Amino acid sequence: MGIRKPSKSISFADEKIKLAWKNVLEFNPELAKQLNRARQDILDNAFCGRMVKKELIPKVYIKKYEIDNLFIYDLPSGWRLLYALSTPNKIEIISVVLAWMNHKEYNKLFKFNK
Repeated sequence: MGIRKPSKSISFADEKIKLAWKNVLEFNPELAKQLNRARQDILDNAFCGRMVKKELIPKVYIKKYEIDNLFIYDLPSGWRLLYALSTPNKIEIISVVLAWMNHKEYNKLFKFNK
């Protein structure tokens, strides 16, 4: 028996985000194309995004989603996709999409424009 590679999947932090993703796929073809590319990149390599230092993870996400890691995947036109990793067992990696936002919302979330 060979070494088993970890399985990978993507889920959504909550139903609201899942529904928003479906709406984008239906109503914004260009953003949908970018999000689908991001999805595939994350499935290929869960660590493809930029890791946020723990002290910079927005407290609202720590409290709401009980995460201890956060990754940023840069999308075209200044958009960002935020996701966290979960490993419920040693052979499964789940990337959890938390949000995607434009550059202005991203700066506000991370308090870059004070």
